[in-house]
Amino acid sequence: MFNLGLTCSSKCGSALEECSCQATCLSLTNCCSDYNQTCFQASPYSSSMLGGRALRILGLTLPSDGSLLCRFKGETEQQGTVDEEGHPYCISPLLYETGWISIDVSTDGANFDRSGEYLSVHPNKADPSYQVTLVNSTLWQNYGTPNMAGQLSMTWNSSLVESENVNVELWGYREVNRNTAGSSPLQAEIRYLYSLGRNIPNTGDFSFIPEPREEFSVWELGNIRITASSKSEGERYVQALWSEGHVLAWHLEPSFREDSSGWAEKKCRQWDDLEKKLPNFLDELIHCPCTLAQARADTGRFHTDYNCNIETGSVCTNHPGSVHCVRAIQASSSHGSGQQCCYDHTGALVLTGDSVGGSTPDRAHNWGSSPYREPPRVPGYSHWLYDVMSFCYCCLWSDLCHIYLNHRPSSGCRRYQPPRAGVVFGDLHFITFDGLSYTFSGRGEYYLVFSADRELRVQARTEQLKLKNGTLVQTTQLSSLAMKENSSDVIEVRTADDHLQVLRNKKIMPFTEQRWMDLQDLKCASV
Repeated sequence: MFNLGLTCSSKCGSALEECSCQATCLSLTNCCSDYNQTCFQASPYSSSMLGGRALRILGLTLPSDGSLLCRFKGETEQQGTVDEEGHPYCISPLLYETGWISIDVSTDGANFDRSGEYLSVHPNKADPSYQVTLVNSTLWQNYGTPNMAGQLSMTWNSSLVESENVNVELWGYREVNRNTAGSSPLQAEIRYLYSLGRNIPNTGDFSFIPEPREEFSVWELGNIRITASSKSEGERYVQALWSEGHVLAWHLEPSFREDSSGWAEKKCRQWDDLEKKLPNFLDELIHCPCTLAQARADTGRFHTDYNCNIETGSVCTNHPGSVHCVRAIQASSSHGSGQQCCYDHTGALVLTGDSVGGSTPDRAHNWGSSPYREPPRVPGYSHWLYDVMSFCYCCLWSDLCHIYLNHRPSSGCRRYQPPRAGVVFGDLHFITFDGLSYTFSGRGEYYLVFSADRELRVQARTEQLKLKNGTLVQTTQLSSLAMKENSSDVIEVRTADDHLQVLRNKKIMPFTEQRWMDLQDLKCASV
């Protein structure tokens, strides 16, 4: 049922007086008449934060004389595209953040009165089929060091670039202070550097022998980008495939290839001097779980490190001797730093005091931290700049690893406290965090947890059990949980027939593309 009186134009996500523009209006049958036309969904619903993914705007029909303009986060505007079948698309932009990003579209060039959103994700969590694969990543990372030379190769799915020929570009990342006085905060920058190939056949593979590029040697981190050859070099807001972020050893100045160890030693000592001037971040980090079993069970505070995962073969390049690592989910509040904990085949925590492959904390959390966008909180890239490049300087390319480990010592597990569990089960039997057991069969909505100092609220809804045939049983069940902390999104988990639904701010969250989502002041994972 749709209310014919009011409009959702510029009001998606709001509850109006007589009808609703919230996603739940479909199940509650109280939508405003133009809800489906005005509050759209994007498909796919996720894209790498590097952008370049075509997002189809579902349910939108363009007038014959209409145009399509897309606006992201109320800031970035770009021209949309329409395919041969008339389907409208917006191209996801390059961002410095993860999370749900608003999309507003205009069909008349003036009024952005249709709204939706898509999920910007860490590049390592984006759809791998849309990634440019760097063949032999070890060679790419260490090119120019002893016994590391020859051709570099990459592959991609050629069917995802609708062009007979493509451009292969290098983009770089850095953090710079644009104020000559040096008083302003650093700014993150990802920009086009130069092309490795122009108008080459779109065969899905490309190889080249890299040459030193001294004029670009200050750019030590970056990505490969592939676009249709019809696009200009470095053009933004176009469909593109990206590689993973990587160390650009292969294009560094000639002095690196002449004496990579000496070059790296100099860089390591410069980094050592810089670290001594930066604030201490180690004391505010959570301590590691003492065993692998604890680390894998503590899913509320730690999550698998995708670069060292026992489920995918334990390829732990930067942590030799470890079989599995986890990262603290939450970055530290003051500095946006992260904890990493690694374990050996016996399940014991590996410490840097015993092995160079031990657990190392990070000045910048690999997954970034809210509010993102500015160093050192840019997902992925700040971590690579502050923690991975220095590892290359000191440990991989020279013999000064003791300097690196002096600044990145393992925290150990002395102050680790396993989480306590609270349980609700059956005909409403409760076990509290401190072990108290009781039964309560009341129906309604109640607080399960309330913490005034953290502004944490967990509410529960209980109701009479209904069988599949519709018969009501004289039993009470827990049917829904809702939670919020400080300024976070509101998360609800509720029963729906034979499965669970997870809602964010009254909107069902799909886990078809992403099992992990960065939300407002919280993370959500399907495990």
